[in-house]
Amino acid sequence: MSATIIGLGTSLPEHSVPTETCVEHAKKFSVGGNPKRERILEELYRRTEIGARRSVIVGHGYGPQGDQVFKAPVDDSDRGPSTGNRMQYYVAEIGNLARQACEQAVGDANISLNQITHLVTVSCTGFFSPGFDIELIHALPLGLGTLRTHVGFMGCHGGMNGLRVAKSFVEADPNATVLLCAAEACSLHFQYGWSTNKLVANSLFADGAAAAVISNSPASQQAKTGRWALLSSSSFIVPDSLDSMLWQIGDNGFEMQLSNRVPPLIEQWLPDWLDSWLQQLGLDRTKICSWAVHPGGPRILDSVEACLKLDSSYMAPARQILASCGNMSSPTIFFILDSLRANGKSGLCVMLGFGPGLTIEAALIDLAP
Repeated sequence: MSATIIGLGTSLPEHSVPTETCVEHAKKFSVGGNPKRERILEELYRRTEIGARRSVIVGHGYGPQGDQVFKAPVDDSDRGPSTGNRMQYYVAEIGNLARQACEQAVGDANISLNQITHLVTVSCTGFFSPGFDIELIHALPLGLGTLRTHVGFMGCHGGMNGLRVAKSFVEADPNATVLLCAAEACSLHFQYGWSTNKLVANSLFADGAAAAVISNSPASQQAKTGRWALLSSSSFIVPDSLDSMLWQIGDNGFEMQLSNRVPPLIEQWLPDWLDSWLQQLGLDRTKICSWAVHPGGPRILDSVEACLKLDSSYMAPARQILASCGNMSSPTIFFILDSLRANGKSGLCVMLGFGPGLTIEAALIDLAP
């Protein structure tokens, strides 16, 4: 028997922000009334292919309604709220977002909360202790003896690292049932100023949460419809790529650095490494029925599609999630799995995520029809 995802849930903040509104908001913090910069910013946001995104701070003044969180800079040296101030909003918002996703996942799994033995949480956009894992223990509620593990600050592929942890737990103990929750509030790290790295990060990231219930019990194997068997996983750090993607804690929020080397590095290293891994499993790309690729941005999806010689239809689920939700970091891959299930996909599926390192994370799952 293999570890199986028996339930899945997703949640989004209440307020959706159209990209047009995001652009107008961003102009106040970076262009300084410069018409040329305004046009560049508009084109940058257009190229993200994101139609709208959700943010936990909309109700706190994000956008034209006010600037209670991100006040217009007073001068060129103003970099906005301190990291401590941003973390106050993370503490206030992340638990509720995570709880909603967990409630959906447990309901989807059709199990009782007292069957949960382990809680694995994933987040890279905030820190506090006791954290939102303990919030979930009390809010759901789970047993006070639930075993907790937190996967922190790993970036966009963190949800896949969480899956690996969950798989290990349930395969070590057939009586274990793991609730995994990835929750991010990326919008809290909106950056001021005219800097390519900051502008690109501002244009791509959004907020959301996702949860999965993972089990290895005989009962979970009997009702496989719409469930995913976690067959294998692998990880690869691309050589000479440490400076290609960075996620660092600054005085005014967490700062993302995204090099334009990332797509070429993916194209250079992904095919041979992926083929070698699949070969070890007795497979090749032709045996894969669907692909769940983290949409770091359109160029990432274009590079994966091109270097693996995939039909454009395989990237459609990732592009749809990017368009409707933006890049939510670690939860995003689970939104894609939910989309694959909703569209009746089945058979072998490869999950791919990319994060600081530059690291490639992969998992092979089997989608039951």
